[in-house]
Amino acid sequence: MEEKRKIPDEVRKRVEELRKEIEYHNYRYYVLNDPVISDYEYDQLVKELIELERKYPELITPDSPTQRVGAEWVGEFPKVEHKIPMLSLDNTYSYDEIREFDNRVRRELGISNVEYVVEPKIDGVAVKLVYEDGRLKVGATRGNGVVGEDITNNIKTIRTVPLRLLREDIREIEVRGEVYMPKEAFKQLNKEREEQGLTLFANPRNAAAGTLKLLDPKEVARRKLDICIHTLGYAEPSIGDNHYEVLQRLSELGFKVVPYFKLCKNVDEVIAYCDEWADKRDEQPFEMDGMVIKVNTFAYQRRLGATSKAPRWAIAYKFPAQLARTKLKKIILQVGRTGVVTPVAVLEPVFIYGTTVTRATLHNADEIKRKDIREGDWVFVTKGGEIIPEVVKPIPELRTGEEKVFEMPKNCPVCGSPLIRYPGEVAYRCENIRCPAQVKGRIVHFASRNAMDIRGLGERTVNLFVDNGLLEDFGDIYYLRYEDIVRFEGFGDKSARNLLENIEQSKKRELFRLIFGIGISNVGLYTAKLLARHFHSIDALMGAKFDDLTSIEGIGPVVAQSIINYFKNPENLKVLDKLRRAGVRMEEEIKEVAEQPLKGLTFVFTGALKDFSREEAKEIVEKLGGRVSSSVSRKTDYVVVGENPGSKYQKAISLGIKIINEEEFKKMIGRE
Repeated sequence: MEEKRKIPDEVRKRVEELRKEIEYHNYRYYVLNDPVISDYEYDQLVKELIELERKYPELITPDSPTQRVGAEWVGEFPKVEHKIPMLSLDNTYSYDEIREFDNRVRRELGISNVEYVVEPKIDGVAVKLVYEDGRLKVGATRGNGVVGEDITNNIKTIRTVPLRLLREDIREIEVRGEVYMPKEAFKQLNKEREEQGLTLFANPRNAAAGTLKLLDPKEVARRKLDICIHTLGYAEPSIGDNHYEVLQRLSELGFKVVPYFKLCKNVDEVIAYCDEWADKRDEQPFEMDGMVIKVNTFAYQRRLGATSKAPRWAIAYKFPAQLARTKLKKIILQVGRTGVVTPVAVLEPVFIYGTTVTRATLHNADEIKRKDIREGDWVFVTKGGEIIPEVVKPIPELRTGEEKVFEMPKNCPVCGSPLIRYPGEVAYRCENIRCPAQVKGRIVHFASRNAMDIRGLGERTVNLFVDNGLLEDFGDIYYLRYEDIVRFEGFGDKSARNLLENIEQSKKRELFRLIFGIGISNVGLYTAKLLARHFHSIDALMGAKFDDLTSIEGIGPVVAQSIINYFKNPENLKVLDKLRRAGVRMEEEIKEVAEQPLKGLTFVFTGALKDFSREEAKEIVEKLGGRVSSSVSRKTDYVVVGENPGSKYQKAISLGIKIINEEEFKKMIGRE
């Protein structure tokens, strides 16, 4: 067993200096929006730290700025019990109710006047952050108020969350805040989901909640969540005697606190400030649905206490929803690329949130039935997340008797194929791959960058080719001829030949791109990669049974059933046969390795690897004669450390096990 190498003191010192400096510049850039160095200078600091940590993986710690995006979580998130319950707030909807709240507070305290802090109520997901000795230890959801879920790896991907505080004298502190998805990030996410034929998120709050439940921190990081801290749970030592002072101290520690908070001397100032914000909320980059009113002095808060559900010293004033009344002329059905049939309300034009709305989502048939929405109804309309128009409810009092109850048809409104609804789903689907409403979307998706990446075959060209009978499905792409293409306006000799060359090159794309491109319901890019790594060919995937699929980590019963149903459809099989006959690559080449340089060696992996998934690394080790263990013991030969290593790394140090980084591992397997 090799002795632990000595790390020079100057290296340890430099690593610590770099981490503090990078965290400070993160605060300047992401929280204050006031950088003091250039992007290039910042990148050089990060690059230097990465290089030192690669050379000395023993120095990697969870709070390092290089560890924001960690490894994918396996299984359910661990449970976290809250030291102080995370209570919700009582709501109020009028200024009279705010005055009643003030009267009760003053009566219970026995004083004539109370100061309040008023701050925007960001519509997001409640979380808590716990720091020990200035370093982030836990990020958790509210859960049921008593027990939440440990989502630390996902929280760390949010750039405005400090991994280290700017002051080191805080031994322990818990803060609470709201994780939200900025409006622009929400629009971009829904645009991507629409292009992939996935269900759209109704509003930014739902998008943020769904994102925090993801097991892959890399995907969480890509969705660009943000956070605002609004409450102190506890701090040792104390950082203030009142809420207003604490919000200022939290900002100095490096937190992005809720903006525009104001100290109001009495209830009249509270109401005036709430009224001021009613007209300004649409201008903000985040979704806000009201204002939060808090008694400022902590001593008063303790005296007022709390009920089992909510504090008695705070209340949320909810803005009136901006509703518009209009006539629902009829309900139509839209068929998406994946065959999901969505009911849409056609409205008399109505102006709301700065735009004229003529159509609004009805979500699904169950929602229409629950709300009892009928064709011909007068309805209230708003915008979910102030972005997506939706029908809130009908106005039964205005009915004339001529309104029609909506019934979901048994067949697709476009092609007439039977509509299918799977157990546990609210959506109805048309699974006829030749449905005209789906054909164009399927072809565009198949040719898209993340799928077969056929440059030149975008939406405009696909529409042109489909409308003129050249394409009936994506299998026909590989049978296009030069003389078919060049006759259209906009295509000359060079552009026609370029398109055909791009189509030819796409035949060699990786298997996961093909699996993603053929458009199996509920199979996104990540799932397609899992399937390709496990089955290695379309034929093997086609023959997989339900239990085979659900045994794969990350494949649930809904996805498994979607895959089975796809390959049961004879129309889908016909298109796959076209691809096969055209020479499209339908399998991954599995290389047999004669030499076994790792024979007899046991490896343990901890943290996220840059160039391999955990499953890929395991396959490589096993092909080269070694074995991979899930735990560190004295029988372990090597612990391979990636980003954000867990407890296995610490155990390896304590046992004196040989620790190597990813570059050293790549040298061992001949992949430098």
